[in-house]
Amino acid sequence: QLVLTNLHKLQESGFYWGSINGKEANATLASEANGTFLIRDSSDNRHFFTLSVKTASGTKNLRVQCDSSTFFLQTDPKSLLSVPHFDCVLKLVHHYMPPSKGASCGGNTRGVSSYYIYSGGEKIPLELLKPLSTSMSTLQHLCRKTVNGHLDISSKRDQLPHPLKEFLQDY
Repeated sequence: QLVLTNLHKLQESGFYWGSINGKEANATLASEANGTFLIRDSSDNRHFFTLSVKTASGTKNLRVQCDSSTFFLQTDPKSLLSVPHFDCVLKLVHHYMPPSKGASCGGNTRGVSSYYIYSGGEKIPLELLKPLSTSMSTLQHLCRKTVNGHLDISSKRDQLPHPLKEFLQDY
């Protein structure tokens, strides 16, 4: 159920690329700026999703691991830090993105990436700056994303009509 719920949310996100493989993800991200990323199905049948991100050293593919109730990035034996766990893949992605301009952080540590990619002897900080969209997002999706991205209005959600609250929660 956790995976199906997240699959639905990813499909609505606009940056879930489905069943493309690592080679296709590398080619897709090759001409993009560093920090551009996408989520795709994992080619490893032990995992559901992979996060592909363009870095200064090329495209890196990170498995999104899943236990019974959470998602988290693969852990690297060279890293002593534990990785945070999330009930939603989109929350995981959001955690590793920098805070939006003008957003109130209010004790939020989001955007302080403590995750490093170890590749070919290099230690590369994970930077998720811009999702690579598969297509144009719907106006509904863009509105929901904008409203949900403003932390200062979240306290006023209780004042909204019930159908509107449900609409915003669906994201």
